[in-house]
Amino acid sequence: MANDEQDFQLPQGIDPEMAPFFAAAQEEDEADDDDLRLDAAPGSEDAVAEEGDADLDVLRAIVRDTLLAGADPDLVDAVLAGELGEDEDGDEEAEGEVDEVALAALATGEAHAIYRSLLTRNPEHDFDPSMVRMQQVLDILGDPQDSYPSIHVGGTNGKTSTTRMAAALLHAFGLRVGTYTSPHLVDVRERIAINGEPLSPAEFVAAWKDVEPYIGMVDAASAAQGQPQISYFEALTIMALAWFGDAPVDAAVVEVGLGGRWDATNVIDAGVVIISPISLDHQNWLGNTLTEIAFEKAQIIKDRSIVVVCHQEEVVLEVIERRALETDSVLWLEGRDWEVLSRTPGVGGQIVDVRTPTGVYEQLFVPLHGLHQAHNAAAALVATEAMMGGKVLPAEVVEEGFLTARSPGRLEVVRTSPTVVVDAAHNPAGVASLRDALDESFRFNVTIGLFSAMADKAIEEMLVEIEPDLSEIVLVPMGGDRAADLEDLKVIAEDVFGADRVHVAENVADGIDRATALADTPQDPTLTRGIVAFGSIQLVGEVTALLRR
Repeated sequence: MANDEQDFQLPQGIDPEMAPFFAAAQEEDEADDDDLRLDAAPGSEDAVAEEGDADLDVLRAIVRDTLLAGADPDLVDAVLAGELGEDEDGDEEAEGEVDEVALAALATGEAHAIYRSLLTRNPEHDFDPSMVRMQQVLDILGDPQDSYPSIHVGGTNGKTSTTRMAAALLHAFGLRVGTYTSPHLVDVRERIAINGEPLSPAEFVAAWKDVEPYIGMVDAASAAQGQPQISYFEALTIMALAWFGDAPVDAAVVEVGLGGRWDATNVIDAGVVIISPISLDHQNWLGNTLTEIAFEKAQIIKDRSIVVVCHQEEVVLEVIERRALETDSVLWLEGRDWEVLSRTPGVGGQIVDVRTPTGVYEQLFVPLHGLHQAHNAAAALVATEAMMGGKVLPAEVVEEGFLTARSPGRLEVVRTSPTVVVDAAHNPAGVASLRDALDESFRFNVTIGLFSAMADKAIEEMLVEIEPDLSEIVLVPMGGDRAADLEDLKVIAEDVFGADRVHVAENVADGIDRATALADTPQDPTLTRGIVAFGSIQLVGEVTALLRR
C-alpha cells in the first residue's frame, strides 16, 4: 500500500471524512511487518524471561477454562501435570522448550481475551439486515473471498456435517482447504480451520490483529451515521475469509450462519452451492412459513452457479427453482440427478452406494451414523464433483476423503459405560433424524435423555418426537438470554413424559451424574444403556467439554 497522502485511495462506500484514519492505518501496517507475533511484549526475549517465572497456577487457570477446553492437548497435559521444568528423565528441560510452552500459554490467554471482546458485540441471532459493513471491510482488505473458489452450504439441518465432508473430500485431492462452520462446540477456533485443523491460539490472535484496525474504522464510520457496529458473527466471518486469502487456500467450504440473504457469509460468490433440507426453524428471524424461509435461504445462489439440492418439500423446491432461473444457475436435484442407492449401517458408521450426475460410487465407508448422514455425504460428493470440473472422481481418493471426515457433536460418542451420545439436533426435523439413528445404530434398552433448549425453539415438538425412545429425561439449565427457563422446560416435559419420568438438575455436570445414575439403576447386565444429550448445540458443547476431561 502507498503511504503518501496524495497516493491514498479511499475504499468505496466509506465516508470521505474517514480518509485520515485509513491512511494512518496503512502507514502503521507498513511499519509493522511482523503481524504474526502476539505483541511486542509477549513475543520478546525480555517478556519470556518475565513470564517464564509465572506461577504455574496462572497457566493452569488459562488452560482449564471451559471456553478453551480441548485446545492444544500437549500444552494442557504439560501445564496441568506441572512438567514444564523437567524432561522425561527428570533433568532440567531446555530453556527454549520451556519458552515455547510459556508462549503457547500466553497465546491461549490472548486468544481467550479476544474471544471475550468479540462476545461484547451483537450476537449471531441479533443481526442488522445489511451487507454494507461486511462489504466495506472486505473491500479495504482487497476482497480476499474472491481469491479462491468456494462451496457455500445453506439449508436448515445437516449443514455442518456436509461442510466438513466436502472439505475432507477436496483435501484428499491434495488441495489446501479452508473450512468455516458455526456454531462451535467447545472452542471458537473450531469455526475456522485449514485442512481440518482449527486455528492455533497464535493463529487466531494473528487473524484478529490482521483485520482489527479495519473493523474498527468501519465501526467508527457506522457509529457516526447512527448505525450498528460489526457484529460478533460478522467479525468472525471477516477473520475467516481474510485468513483463507492469506494462507492461501486453494478452496474454501463455507457454512451459512443464519438464513442466507442477510447472512455475513453471503459476501462470497460461490460457484457451487449446497442446499440441505429446509424446515421450520428460526421463525423469529426468517419467517413463519416454509416459503418465506426458503426465500431467505435461496438467496445464497449467485449467477451461473451449480446448486446441489437435497430432498425438499414441494413449496421449498418451487422457491429454489425460481431463484435458479433468476441467476441462470444449474440445479442438481436429489432423486433426479443424484441419490443414495443403498446403505448398510456398520460399526463406526455406514457403507453407502451413491449415484452422482457423472457416475456411481460403490461401497464408500462414511464414518458417521444415520440415514441423514448418508444423504449429507452424497451431497458433499456431488458438490466436490462440481468443484473438480464435473467429472467422475478417482474412487480411491473419494474413499480416502470420507475416511478422514469427522463431524464433532453429531451423533458422537463421547464416553462409554454407559455410552454417552451427543447430537446437535435442535429442531423437530433434527430430532427425528436423531431418533432414527439411535434406533438403527445404537439400539439401547435403556435410554436417558439429557436436554435443554433455546426459548425460541419448538420444545414441545422436539420432546414429543423423541419421547417413545427415552426411558427418562433429565433437564438442565443453560446460560444466555435465549435459553429456555428451566421451570418452563419442566412444565412442557412433564406434559409430554409424565412427572415420574422427568428429572431436573442444577447444572450440566449434575445432569450428567443424574443421567448416569438413572442409566445404571436397572441391575440386569444384559441391558444396553445409553445417554443422549440433545436440544441445543450449547448443551452438546458443554457435555463434550466436561467428558473430554
